[in-house]
Amino acid sequence: MSSSSFNPLEPRSSIHDKKEEVSLVEHVGSEKQETSEDDRVSVADFGGDSTLPPPPILTPVQEKALYHKVDMRVMPMLTIMYLFSFLDRGNIGNAKIQGLTTQLDLTGNRYNIALTMYFIPYCLFECPSNLVLKKFRPSRWLPLITVTWGVIMTLMGLVKNYPQLVGVRVCLGVAEAGLFPGVVYYFTLWYPRDMLQFRVGIFYGAASMAGAFSGLLAFGISFMDGIAGLEGWSWIFILEGIATVIVGVTAFFVLVDFPATALFLTPEERSYLVWKKKFDNSSVGEEERFHIRHLLSTFTDWQIYAHILVYMSIVGPLYGFSLFLPSIINTFGFSPAISNLLTVPPYIVATIVLITFAILSDRMKIRSLFILICLVLLVVGFSINISDAPSGVKYFGAFLCTTGTYAAFPGIVAWLGNNLSGQYKRGVGMAVHIGVGNLSGAIASNVYRTQDAPRYILGHGIMLMFVGIGLIMTPLVVLNYIRINRHRDTSVAAGNLTYTDKQLREMGDRAPDFSYCTVYDRVE
Repeated sequence: MSSSSFNPLEPRSSIHDKKEEVSLVEHVGSEKQETSEDDRVSVADFGGDSTLPPPPILTPVQEKALYHKVDMRVMPMLTIMYLFSFLDRGNIGNAKIQGLTTQLDLTGNRYNIALTMYFIPYCLFECPSNLVLKKFRPSRWLPLITVTWGVIMTLMGLVKNYPQLVGVRVCLGVAEAGLFPGVVYYFTLWYPRDMLQFRVGIFYGAASMAGAFSGLLAFGISFMDGIAGLEGWSWIFILEGIATVIVGVTAFFVLVDFPATALFLTPEERSYLVWKKKFDNSSVGEEERFHIRHLLSTFTDWQIYAHILVYMSIVGPLYGFSLFLPSIINTFGFSPAISNLLTVPPYIVATIVLITFAILSDRMKIRSLFILICLVLLVVGFSINISDAPSGVKYFGAFLCTTGTYAAFPGIVAWLGNNLSGQYKRGVGMAVHIGVGNLSGAIASNVYRTQDAPRYILGHGIMLMFVGIGLIMTPLVVLNYIRINRHRDTSVAAGNLTYTDKQLREMGDRAPDFSYCTVYDRVE
């Protein structure tokens, strides 16, 4: 890669502007530039055992080509893995109207309990799984858990009674817990802040596509009813479980670990990616070695808890609606097979809007505005479905609900990821954010009761409550970010702040040179 005079990253900290040498520039010089041991990019911090060469300066075209190269290697496999993850956790909704509840005697609230038992271990094991991911190789850990839940899903097709179903759902929650928070954290190690939501959007687009595939597969597999003495719902679990195992085994040979150890890149390319990410959040880089203060900083950070509430406002409706969408459409008077087929169009539209919003969000450097738009869509969609409107109108409401939940999700995850600095704090913080936030899925899985059909007033009403929380919390979070940013800008402009590079690294996102992403999102 040739060098040029273009500097793709301008130093964001005015603290260092008063120095003769700006910290950021010191890491991107010519080959003749000498770098101290503290300034050099250590592969050991990312799983290696050597030191990378000084990073080159790239033109915008060269940088775009480099990240495209990364995308082509990193994104496809992870996206397919998450497609099957969401397919496997949600296909029970398709199986329900294919005879699952009848054969397993899921009377009363047994079906809802089976759904809930997935979320409890799923929430509890997300944070530990991210710590394991950081300590071990992602190219081994992520495929391992994929193969594990694929086997569990296959066995789910062989359950004979309610206790067995609950037990398998618990195991499925444990196995799947590590994928989503692990991959999102993994993305933050590869991509800078202003490139993150598009990648998360592509990745999470697999979830909405899983809804479409689930309906199509359930429609096709329904005709296998009776083969080998198994019900159609059993084949849904078995075939999708086997496919997941194949995906997991393939991932062992495809996935790479960290930028500094990616052999498909040249040493200079690896060095550039590490440098770009290291100095994305701070003018002096991120701290990369574990310390107990990372955990303390995470659990005492106000934004973690605020973002959990915003996250729950989307995830509750997402799980509530996606798990019960086939049943809701079934109340319109269609057969089980046609009901599964009619779940496909809403998910296709949701995928298109999700990708569109993700592209616009990164280009415009806006997170919160698109989240608010999606929350408004949810208010309209659930209001339609809770009413006694005709079936055709309610089906339109289903499009709004599906689009609102799925299109908002990447922005919520990327927003917090942008605002956490320090590899361990980001890893733990995002796992806590996603893990605790997913408890809303446990709530949502219990409020759509069979006796409430066809209007499901309780279920839709609870979802509207979740959305209302998001409409309140999102502007409050933005306003507090703006307040903190202005205070930091004022303090820096006064020129009375003196910190060493080491102190700034240790402070992470609490450093005076760190700017939070707000409604106009200073993702610089």
